[in-house]
Amino acid sequence: MRHEFTAIFERDGDWWVSYCPEVPGANGQGASRQECRDSLAAAILLILEDRRESGLRGVPADAERETITVDNSAP
Repeated sequence: MRHEFTAIFERDGDWWVSYCPEVPGANGQGASRQECRDSLAAAILLILEDRRESGLRGVPADAERETITVDNSAP
């Protein structure tokens, strides 16, 4: 599944730092912009996985589950 997010990059001395406004708490850092991008992508993935697990806790065992795909390119 593919998702797109906004990445904001800034220089901080010799380092790059980044954050994703759509995913609060998702931050990255690195010595290069690519390292920073990779760090941010990993943070986004961890946060989304954690939120999915947290959101599913407490769902009744007899509840029906279904996966829904959201694609904004559909007409």
